[in-house]
Amino acid sequence: MGNNFKMVAKTLFGFEELLSKELRNLGASNVVEGVRNVSFEGDTGFMYKANLCLRTAIKIIKPIHSFRVRDENDLYKKIYAMDWTEYLSVSETFAIDATVNSEQFTHSLYVSQKTKDAIVDKFRDTDGTRPDVDVKDPDLRINIHIHNNECNVSLDSSGSSLHKRGYRTATNIAPINEVLASGLLLLSGWDGQSDFLDPMCGSGTMLTEAAMIACNIPANINRKDFAFEKWSDFDAELFEKIIDSSLKKTREFHFKIIGYDKAPSAVRKAQDNIENANLTDYITVERKDFFKTEKETDGTLHMCFNPPYGERLDIELENFYSAIGDTLKQGYPGTNAWFITSNLPALKFVGLRPSRKIKVFNSHLESRLVKYEMYEGSKKAKYQKNE
Repeated sequence: MGNNFKMVAKTLFGFEELLSKELRNLGASNVVEGVRNVSFEGDTGFMYKANLCLRTAIKIIKPIHSFRVRDENDLYKKIYAMDWTEYLSVSETFAIDATVNSEQFTHSLYVSQKTKDAIVDKFRDTDGTRPDVDVKDPDLRINIHIHNNECNVSLDSSGSSLHKRGYRTATNIAPINEVLASGLLLLSGWDGQSDFLDPMCGSGTMLTEAAMIACNIPANINRKDFAFEKWSDFDAELFEKIIDSSLKKTREFHFKIIGYDKAPSAVRKAQDNIENANLTDYITVERKDFFKTEKETDGTLHMCFNPPYGERLDIELENFYSAIGDTLKQGYPGTNAWFITSNLPALKFVGLRPSRKIKVFNSHLESRLVKYEMYEGSKKAKYQKNE
């Protein structure tokens, strides 16, 4: 326990509770929910495991210093005063990511520049030479967060956003973010204990994330790299042990995961991405128009999908959402149907009363994840049977 340190996992708005549950299940201690983030404690091995396994995290950062700051010159002095040789050598490259929420500091790029100047000047003054900046693929990515007068300096252990799982090479016009897809599935209660259908599967992200949850496959097993692999204290042997241990916890899945899309190009892209994720044994993708289908499986069906919003794809909203409702009513008894939309007025055209509505964000768009329970027979008959 003496080797534990504080970390912060960043996430999407509304996913904080999901992420804190994931962290506790992985073994984190002192888990505290914030807004779009969850702080926790663990050791170096846990940092590796968090990056590898968390489904709803966007980044894992490791705070190394915090201080109060008055203005840009004060920021420069305090960054300069830090011992950067502990994290960076003159032969390595670095990059700065800054976020600011302050009356004194209004430009994140200027904060990044000041931080960069302080680090470079410190090395030049002590070593006579300086490390270079590489914004695309640095050896060390430094995160500066200023809220009012409080500045937190952290190391980014993830690198590129953790939604970049590594399996998706082909996408459609409006692909869903992998972290968003996984979070929606977890919010919907998907646990791999029934058949699953995404009737508008696009490039197959929801299907792939559903299979990974069902089989308990580490979310980022297909990623090429993480930022911590370039850190000077990286323990490759420990990381291999974490990977092996996580893969031993995978489980078999005994149901069907099916995707439909009416566009041949989408079907091909989905199949390619599923193959990249090594999940072709679990997922079937078919070229079908959902509005001309009916339920083909026995038992309860779990449905979760991301229909077009009308934001980037041209659709006739009233007819489209009405057709969703009609198809569910007529063809999908015994189904828990969930979908996300940012077009809140369009929900009234579905013609069904949702049993759940959860506020989420798809990028900058305020959205709702809605649930429609389609009973076998009538709802009234279901209640009579249970009396």
